[in-house]
Amino acid sequence: MSARHPRREHELSEYTDHHGPEGLRIRGTVIVVPGRGETRAAYTRFGRRLAADAYRVRVVDAPDLDADDPAGSLDRFGARLAAATEGAASPDGVVRPVVLAGADTGAVAVAALLGRDGAAAGPRPDAVVLAGLPGRAAPGVGGWDRELDVRTACPAHRATLTDDPGTRRGSLDDTVPGVLLTAAHGSALTVPALILVGDADPLADRDALARTAAALPRARLSVVHGAHHDVLNDLQHRSVAAETVTFLETLRAGLVPLITVRSSAW
Repeated sequence: MSARHPRREHELSEYTDHHGPEGLRIRGTVIVVPGRGETRAAYTRFGRRLAADAYRVRVVDAPDLDADDPAGSLDRFGARLAAATEGAASPDGVVRPVVLAGADTGAVAVAALLGRDGAAAGPRPDAVVLAGLPGRAAPGVGGWDRELDVRTACPAHRATLTDDPGTRRGSLDDTVPGVLLTAAHGSALTVPALILVGDADPLADRDALARTAAALPRARLSVVHGAHHDVLNDLQHRSVAAETVTFLETLRAGLVPLITVRSSAW
């Protein structure tokens, strides 16, 4: 289904798909997982940018993390991810690398799931992107204007969130289940991980993120200067998308950097 009408797709399907330019070979599959209060429409711009570089992008709905049933929440989320990934197959099958890109509680669910269960059903992802992992403290965000300030300074993204009737206002005040946060920050991820955080994100626990990145065998922690909680959708979204594509391309090359800066004036 075309990604030109995200709201209509949200009503009619389980996914929003973004396809690369016609005639180009698909370079990989990216499954995007939104966070608290977000619909798939919030990731239209991000999905289109990755798709323009010939990646098959599928955006799913945000996970439902039940504090009373965290294990069941992950089981159900894992089943949904497996179905979404398998359904994104081309005529020749699912194109690898398969990368899960989660934001906020989407990142929590991805890290907790893969760290807990390395044998989850469906195609095993080759890497993850964890964007805007929240900290442990309850945020106390407040009203909608304050929530927008916490999320992003990008006028276009603020308008997308405000105009989308599916956006659940006040969602950043929802407490993330502590057991899942612990599992995410202590995840035993074995696949390569790109961790993205804005240095203006008031919900981030930067010390915890640094410990998480240091504990993982193949992780890169990238700090986006001036970015807020919605780090994939803030003013720096072009640079963040470029960092993500660079990670995808490096992944395809076996984690060998394709460009090394030998000399620079900045």
